[in-house]
Amino acid sequence: MTTRINLLPWREMRRKEQDRQLLTIAVGAWILMGVVIFYAHVHVSALIENQNKRNEFLNNEIAKVEQEIKEIAELKKQRADLIARMNVIYQLQGDRTQVVHLFDELARKLPDGIYFTALKHSGSSISLQGIAQSNARVSALMRNLASSDWFSDPELEVITVSAKGSDRVSNFSLKVKQAAKQQKKLTDTGT
Repeated sequence: MTTRINLLPWREMRRKEQDRQLLTIAVGAWILMGVVIFYAHVHVSALIENQNKRNEFLNNEIAKVEQEIKEIAELKKQRADLIARMNVIYQLQGDRTQVVHLFDELARKLPDGIYFTALKHSGSSISLQGIAQSNARVSALMRNLASSDWFSDPELEVITVSAKGSDRVSNFSLKVKQAAKQQKKLTDTGT
């Protein structure tokens, strides 16, 4: 009699064990793969968030710098406006004494027998109107103005003779230019 051993349950148990181990390895691999993917997702998300924070910081700094640039441009504009105002003030201060010098020089160069009825100053040109006792006195006035350091190029526009009471008088109108060297001299010295 021969004994027969049935190996089928053992093989079947071994196959079930191998299937269970394979399933465990597969589940473990899936879990490991899920953990790796989750870690990669978390890591990449952290990198993206970090880069977004850096970008936001840079954008904030850029906005601050642009604001400062605008403020600097505004300050430069204000500075230019102030310099322009200062230049106008300096020019006006120079012109202030110039008027005094011009009137003083006109009074010094005015011969006897002449008086002015109107004076108009426009730029470097001065228009004078007045009354003289004779045409010779108007000529003397023009010579005096031509020899002055403050005036140049006197030009007679109109002279008319009329009777004023028992006397004859000459009404005249002449133009004279302010000497350029005196204008420059006053501007340079600021007096």
